[in-house]
Amino acid sequence: MIAAEIKRGFPESRFTKGVEPRVKHDEGGYYTYTLSENVKVYFDDFYSFLEHVEEHALADLNDVKAKQAELKEFQQELRAFLYAKKKILETLLKTVYDFYSEANNFGVVMTPWCFGTVVLEKVEAYRDRLSKGNADDNDLPEYSYYVVRYLDEVYRKTLLDIFEFPDKAFSMRWQYSELLKRYSKALSNISTSLQSVMMLVKSYGS
Repeated sequence: MIAAEIKRGFPESRFTKGVEPRVKHDEGGYYTYTLSENVKVYFDDFYSFLEHVEEHALADLNDVKAKQAELKEFQQELRAFLYAKKKILETLLKTVYDFYSEANNFGVVMTPWCFGTVVLEKVEAYRDRLSKGNADDNDLPEYSYYVVRYLDEVYRKTLLDIFEFPDKAFSMRWQYSELLKRYSKALSNISTSLQSVMMLVKSYGS
Protein backbone atom coordinates (compact mmCIF):
# COMPACT_ATOMS: atom_id res chain seq x y z
CA MET A 1 0.00 0.00 0.00
CA ILE A 2 1.03 3.63 -0.44
CA ALA A 3 0.56 5.00 3.06
CA ALA A 4 2.07 2.20 5.08
CA GLU A 5 4.10 -0.97 4.81
CA ILE A 6 0.99 -3.12 4.68
CA LYS A 7 1.30 -6.44 2.90
CA ARG A 8 -1.42 -8.38 1.15
CA GLY A 9 -3.11 -10.74 3.55
CA PHE A 10 -3.36 -13.45 0.92
CA PRO A 11 -0.26 -13.15 -1.30
CA GLU A 12 0.22 -15.58 -4.20
CA SER A 13 3.26 -17.05 -2.47
CA ARG A 14 0.95 -18.40 0.21
CA PHE A 15 -1.01 -20.39 -2.35
CA THR A 16 2.03 -21.84 -4.10
CA LYS A 17 3.42 -23.21 -0.85
CA GLY A 18 0.37 -25.10 0.33
CA VAL A 19 -3.17 -26.17 -0.39
CA GLU A 20 -6.01 -23.75 0.34
CA PRO A 21 -9.36 -25.50 -0.23
CA ARG A 22 -11.14 -22.26 -1.14
CA VAL A 23 -8.51 -21.12 -3.62
CA LYS A 24 -8.38 -22.16 -7.27
CA HIS A 25 -6.12 -21.22 -10.16
CA ASP A 26 -6.62 -20.71 -13.89
CA GLU A 27 -5.08 -18.64 -16.67
CA GLY A 28 -6.23 -15.47 -14.90
CA GLY A 29 -4.44 -16.26 -11.65
CA TYR A 30 -5.52 -17.35 -8.20
CA TYR A 31 -9.16 -16.80 -7.33
CA THR A 32 -11.88 -17.71 -4.86
CA TYR A 33 -15.64 -17.63 -4.76
CA THR A 34 -16.73 -14.93 -2.35
CA LEU A 35 -18.42 -16.07 0.83
CA SER A 36 -20.96 -13.24 0.71
CA GLU A 37 -22.02 -13.49 -2.95
CA ASN A 38 -20.55 -16.74 -4.30
CA VAL A 39 -18.96 -14.75 -7.13
CA LYS A 40 -15.58 -15.55 -8.67
CA VAL A 41 -12.99 -12.92 -7.67
CA TYR A 42 -9.29 -12.95 -8.53
CA PHE A 43 -7.07 -12.02 -5.60
CA ASP A 44 -4.91 -9.73 -7.72
CA ASP A 45 -7.99 -7.86 -8.97
CA PHE A 46 -9.27 -7.47 -5.41
CA TYR A 47 -6.00 -6.06 -4.10
CA SER A 48 -5.47 -3.86 -7.16
CA PHE A 49 -8.91 -2.35 -6.60
CA LEU A 50 -8.07 -1.56 -2.96
CA GLU A 51 -4.75 0.00 -4.00
CA HIS A 52 -6.52 2.17 -6.57
CA VAL A 53 -9.10 3.27 -4.00
CA GLU A 54 -6.39 4.08 -1.48
CA GLU A 55 -4.56 6.29 -3.98
CA HIS A 56 -7.70 8.31 -4.72
CA ALA A 57 -8.76 8.55 -1.08
CA LEU A 58 -5.33 9.70 0.08
CA ALA A 59 -5.26 12.43 -2.55
CA ASP A 60 -8.67 13.67 -1.42
CA LEU A 61 -7.72 13.44 2.25
CA ASN A 62 -4.56 15.48 1.72
CA ASP A 63 -6.63 18.11 -0.08
CA VAL A 64 -9.11 18.25 2.82
CA LYS A 65 -6.33 18.58 5.40
CA ALA A 66 -4.72 21.40 3.42
CA LYS A 67 -8.03 23.28 3.37
CA GLN A 68 -8.55 22.65 7.09
CA ALA A 69 -5.18 24.21 7.83
CA GLU A 70 -6.30 27.44 6.12
CA LEU A 71 -9.65 27.76 7.94
CA LYS A 72 -10.54 31.02 9.65
CA GLU A 73 -12.23 31.05 13.04
CA PHE A 74 -15.55 32.29 11.65
CA GLN A 75 -15.83 29.56 8.98
CA GLN A 76 -17.84 27.15 11.11
CA GLU A 77 -19.94 25.62 8.35
CA LEU A 78 -16.94 25.08 6.12
CA ARG A 79 -15.15 23.54 9.11
CA ALA A 80 -18.05 21.11 9.57
CA PHE A 81 -18.14 20.26 5.85
CA LEU A 82 -14.42 19.49 5.75
CA TYR A 83 -14.66 17.47 8.95
CA ALA A 84 -17.50 15.39 7.48
CA LYS A 85 -15.48 14.78 4.32
CA LYS A 86 -12.44 13.81 6.39
CA LYS A 87 -14.42 11.27 8.44
CA ILE A 88 -15.77 9.67 5.27
CA LEU A 89 -12.28 9.34 3.83
CA GLU A 90 -10.76 8.08 7.08
CA THR A 91 -13.49 5.46 7.44
CA LEU A 92 -12.89 4.36 3.87
CA LEU A 93 -9.12 4.12 4.31
CA LYS A 94 -9.38 2.21 7.59
CA THR A 95 -11.65 -0.33 5.89
CA VAL A 96 -9.26 -0.61 2.94
CA TYR A 97 -6.30 -1.28 5.25
CA ASP A 98 -8.24 -3.75 7.40
CA PHE A 99 -9.38 -5.75 4.38
CA TYR A 100 -6.03 -5.52 2.59
CA SER A 101 -4.06 -6.90 5.53
CA GLU A 102 -6.57 -9.56 6.70
CA ALA A 103 -4.80 -12.92 6.46
CA ASN A 104 -7.25 -15.36 8.02
CA ASN A 105 -10.78 -14.56 6.91
CA PHE A 106 -11.61 -15.14 3.24
CA GLY A 107 -14.84 -13.22 3.86
CA VAL A 108 -13.00 -9.95 3.19
CA VAL A 109 -12.45 -10.93 -0.44
CA MET A 110 -15.45 -9.54 -2.31
CA THR A 111 -16.52 -7.66 -5.41
CA PRO A 112 -15.95 -3.89 -5.58
CA TRP A 113 -19.67 -3.11 -5.30
CA CYS A 114 -20.02 -5.29 -2.22
CA PHE A 115 -16.98 -3.64 -0.65
CA GLY A 116 -18.52 -0.27 -1.41
CA THR A 117 -21.64 -1.30 0.48
CA VAL A 118 -19.53 -2.27 3.50
CA VAL A 119 -17.92 1.17 3.57
CA LEU A 120 -21.24 2.91 2.97
CA GLU A 121 -22.75 1.20 6.00
CA LYS A 122 -19.72 1.97 8.17
CA VAL A 123 -20.08 5.68 7.35
CA GLU A 124 -23.81 5.50 8.10
CA ALA A 125 -23.10 3.80 11.42
CA TYR A 126 -20.73 6.63 12.35
CA ARG A 127 -23.33 9.19 11.27
CA ASP A 128 -25.92 7.54 13.55
CA ARG A 129 -23.55 7.54 16.53
CA LEU A 130 -22.73 11.19 15.93
CA SER A 131 -26.39 12.22 15.62
CA LYS A 132 -27.12 10.53 18.97
CA GLY A 133 -24.13 12.14 20.69
CA ASN A 134 -22.29 8.82 20.99
CA ALA A 135 -19.28 9.58 18.78
CA ASP A 136 -15.97 9.64 20.65
CA ASP A 137 -14.18 12.11 18.36
CA ASN A 138 -11.66 14.32 20.17
CA ASP A 139 -11.59 16.97 17.45
CA LEU A 140 -15.31 17.30 16.69
CA PRO A 141 -16.29 20.86 15.64
CA GLU A 142 -18.44 22.86 18.03
CA TYR A 143 -21.59 22.63 15.92
CA SER A 144 -21.81 18.87 15.36
CA TYR A 145 -25.26 19.07 13.78
CA TYR A 146 -23.60 20.76 10.79
CA VAL A 147 -21.32 17.72 10.48
CA VAL A 148 -24.33 15.38 10.47
CA ARG A 149 -26.03 17.51 7.83
CA TYR A 150 -22.99 17.52 5.55
CA LEU A 151 -22.44 13.80 6.04
CA ASP A 152 -25.98 13.25 4.77
CA GLU A 153 -25.36 15.52 1.80
CA VAL A 154 -22.02 14.26 0.54
CA TYR A 155 -21.17 10.75 1.76
CA ARG A 156 -22.77 8.83 -1.10
CA LYS A 157 -21.33 11.04 -3.85
CA THR A 158 -17.90 11.10 -2.18
CA LEU A 159 -17.75 7.31 -2.13
CA LEU A 160 -19.18 6.90 -5.64
CA ASP A 161 -16.56 9.31 -7.00
CA ILE A 162 -13.64 7.56 -5.30
CA PHE A 163 -14.83 4.08 -6.23
CA GLU A 164 -15.68 5.32 -9.73
CA PHE A 165 -19.04 3.55 -9.44
CA PRO A 166 -22.22 4.44 -11.35
CA ASP A 167 -25.12 5.82 -9.31
CA LYS A 168 -26.92 2.47 -9.44
CA ALA A 169 -24.12 0.76 -7.47
CA PHE A 170 -25.59 1.75 -4.11
CA SER A 171 -29.15 1.12 -5.28
CA MET A 172 -28.16 -2.57 -5.08
CA ARG A 173 -27.06 -2.22 -1.48
CA TRP A 174 -30.00 -4.13 0.00
CA GLN A 175 -28.87 -7.27 -1.81
CA TYR A 176 -25.32 -7.01 -0.53
CA SER A 177 -26.44 -6.05 2.97
CA GLU A 178 -28.68 -9.10 3.18
CA LEU A 179 -25.89 -11.37 1.95
CA LEU A 180 -23.44 -9.95 4.48
CA LYS A 181 -25.97 -10.29 7.29
CA ARG A 182 -26.59 -13.92 6.35
CA TYR A 183 -22.86 -14.57 6.25
CA SER A 184 -22.38 -12.96 9.66
CA LYS A 185 -25.27 -15.00 11.08
CA ALA A 186 -23.78 -18.19 9.64
CA LEU A 187 -20.44 -17.44 11.26
CA SER A 188 -22.19 -16.77 14.56
CA ASN A 189 -24.04 -20.08 14.33
CA ILE A 190 -20.83 -21.93 13.54
CA SER A 191 -19.08 -20.27 16.48
CA THR A 192 -21.97 -21.20 18.81
CA SER A 193 -21.92 -24.80 17.58
CA LEU A 194 -18.17 -25.06 18.11
CA GLN A 195 -18.49 -23.71 21.63
CA SER A 196 -21.19 -26.32 22.37
CA VAL A 197 -18.95 -29.08 21.04
CA MET A 198 -16.03 -27.86 23.13
CA MET A 199 -18.19 -27.77 26.26
CA LEU A 200 -19.40 -31.29 25.50
CA VAL A 201 -15.84 -32.52 25.04
CA LYS A 202 -14.77 -30.90 28.31
CA SER A 203 -17.69 -32.44 30.17
CA TYR A 204 -16.76 -35.91 28.92
CA GLY A 205 -13.13 -35.31 29.81
CA SER A 206 -13.85 -34.23 33.40
